Amino acid sequence: MKRSSWSTGLRPLDPLKSIKIKLGVLVASAVTVACLVVWVGLREHVGPRYTLPIALLAGLLLTQILARGMTSPLREMTDAAGRMARGDYSIRVRATSEDEVGQLARAFNTMAADLGQVEQMRRELVANVSHELRTPVAALQAQLENIVDGVTEPDSEELKTALAQTERLGQLVRQLLDLSRLEAGVVPFEPELLELTPFVHEAVDAARLVSRTQGHHVYWNVDIAPQDLTVMADPARLHQVIANLLDNASKHSPAGGVIAVRCYRRGEGATARVLFDIEDQGPGISDADKLRVFERFHRGGDSTGGTGLGLAITKWAVGLHRGTVEALDANPGTGPGRGTLMRVSLPLRLPRSGSSGQVTGRVA
Repeated sequence: MKRSSWSTGLRPLDPLKSIKIKLGVLVASAVTVACLVVWVGLREHVGPRYTLPIALLAGLLLTQILARGMTSPLREMTDAAGRMARGDYSIRVRATSEDEVGQLARAFNTMAADLGQVEQMRRELVANVSHELRTPVAALQAQLENIVDGVTEPDSEELKTALAQTERLGQLVRQLLDLSRLEAGVVPFEPELLELTPFVHEAVDAARLVSRTQGHHVYWNVDIAPQDLTVMADPARLHQVIANLLDNASKHSPAGGVIAVRCYRRGEGATARVLFDIEDQGPGISDADKLRVFERFHRGGDSTGGTGLGLAITKWAVGLHRGTVEALDANPGTGPGRGTLMRVSLPLRLPRSGSSGQVTGRVA
């Protein structure tokens, strides 16, 4: 927003930190100037016929000068609100005072920045979802058209390819449904004692089937120690975590690569934790992206596609269990191809408070 240097620079009351004090100074200044004009007029033997109008004009002029600096942020906010209504969230209000108007201006700027970020995220989501939907839909349409037209026979390979595209669509729909539930702020959270050996093997078998139907062949190595290891967790939420990490590892692993899945216990007593390590042999994650990969819509510099929701949902679900998730280098210092180690740490036993029912929260 462009203003003249006169209108933006003339704010003599900015150092005062209260609008009440400013109003008091404004009234006192106007009265003082009016009294001064009347006193000068009496001293110079000028009658009220002339001094009174001059005193009024001088008081009004001073009020205009002082009040303009006080109210200019409000005028800027009015203008900015109109531009934001038209979709321009880059506008900012000049907040130089420390009073209530200045605080309002800074809050307005924060709101504008947040709305701009939300709008950018919305555009990225629409673009990412459109891209992710277009590829499997186009592939399914082409395959079905070939089958209907008699160009190809509906053999097992054709059906496997169609199934892979359908599963890709289903995963996208599930992620969007999860996001809508999280944005609503309330989701079910019902922890129970889980036996991890069958639970993890079931998740790995499902990931293996998906990778095969997509024509991406990798090897899976599962190690759970001890075999009777258990953890208090919500099965649905924990399955989200493991499935998202396995899918992410599969996408970034080279054909013929090995994905290692390890589950083990660390610590004793109240501090005991269960760790899930999922290690791939992909290109790894840059240091700059290791924290940002858990932000929604962030897909990294060498992304292989996706909406950027999977790891954000993973972090949220881990947080429900009072746990942590982090991205590490599988082979530090080896350069490109060093692989990625996703480590999830959950408390062996959840505290009694907040262990069941509805849980509120938002994806970061």
